[in-house]
Amino acid sequence: MPKVLIVTGEASGDLHGSKLIRAARETDPSLHFFGAGGLRMAEAGCEIIVPGEEISVMGLVEVIGHLPVIRRAFNRLKAILIGPDRPAALVLIDFPDFNLRLARVAKSAGVPVLYYVSPQVWAWRKGRVKKIAAVVDRLAAIFPFEPELYKGLPIKVEYVGHPLLDEFHIDAERETYLHRLGIDPAQPVVGIFPGSRRSELRYNLGVMLDAANLLYRQRPEIRFLLPVAQTLDRSDVEAALTGRHLPVTLVEGNIYDAANACDAVLAVSGTVTLQIALAGTPMAIVYRMAPLTYAIGKRLVKVPHIGLANIVAGEGVVKEFIQEAASAENLAGEVLEILGSSRYSGEIRAGLATVRERLGAPGCSQRVARMLASLMTEKAVQGAVH
Repeated sequence: MPKVLIVTGEASGDLHGSKLIRAARETDPSLHFFGAGGLRMAEAGCEIIVPGEEISVMGLVEVIGHLPVIRRAFNRLKAILIGPDRPAALVLIDFPDFNLRLARVAKSAGVPVLYYVSPQVWAWRKGRVKKIAAVVDRLAAIFPFEPELYKGLPIKVEYVGHPLLDEFHIDAERETYLHRLGIDPAQPVVGIFPGSRRSELRYNLGVMLDAANLLYRQRPEIRFLLPVAQTLDRSDVEAALTGRHLPVTLVEGNIYDAANACDAVLAVSGTVTLQIALAGTPMAIVYRMAPLTYAIGKRLVKVPHIGLANIVAGEGVVKEFIQEAASAENLAGEVLEILGSSRYSGEIRAGLATVRERLGAPGCSQRVARMLASLMTEKAVQGAVH
């Protein structure tokens, strides 16, 4: 039974990993996946030995406080890679600061490495491409402009399209979905999408709820939907709502149903902006982090936009409110503009349609599964020769 170690620390990676596991096992049912991930990967048949939420922290300051837990998880995975019963391959999904260190261990141990979702070297630390090429055998790129960055380097890079296209589906139309939640579809619905990490909740949910308070005061007919990611504890979100007399409905399950039911969304930067873009709902991007993390990141990040929807579009399709600009007043003002102007909301929807077009064609998981099979076959042949 060939064993594949697979590692991610984020909700989006858990989702992509689950799709890859299913696609790979359709071709080779004997494959045994194990490693770091979440509930979706477990449901796909992965043996979870490190829960993804244990290592999912974003920002320099936040990581420092969480180092002992991260180090323990890393050492456990390292022991597997250098031990006597090594896996046939290592699959790393996003999560670069942790995963690239693990890739170095695997390379030294002779375990072939497939990296799925290229580290965003186009945004910062572009010099890292050489370091990535030195420790990764195959790289599955999800944006069409990424392979060019690795041209001339000793790494096989393939553009596979975006994994979200494999899982995008709307199960319930807006009216049906809202009726189930006890919300009148005639009322305006605003989404509050605070992300999948505890650190994102800590720095962003409060100001998003402050904005909701302002919106509710001005337009008491507004209702709010707040999706709770699988990587979060529902009680953490409920605690943030304590004392706020807001008509907020917490929802779980299909995030596309929630996004589709909203007339406007406040969303943290990240994969969630692409999920909302697929649903076509106008949004404003919110992102706050620890002041020191922001100060360092501002010096390193070299892109005009931080929201993935805007990066894919190549322009500011939706407004971004970062750090001090992410005030309750600014966020509420942008949502009111979206709700109050059909022209403005229509322009945003047209821009989001462009994002959808640029994400490529479905079938990403199957393409990555083929890359994994090819890598394992190549390694087995090399082993037989030697």
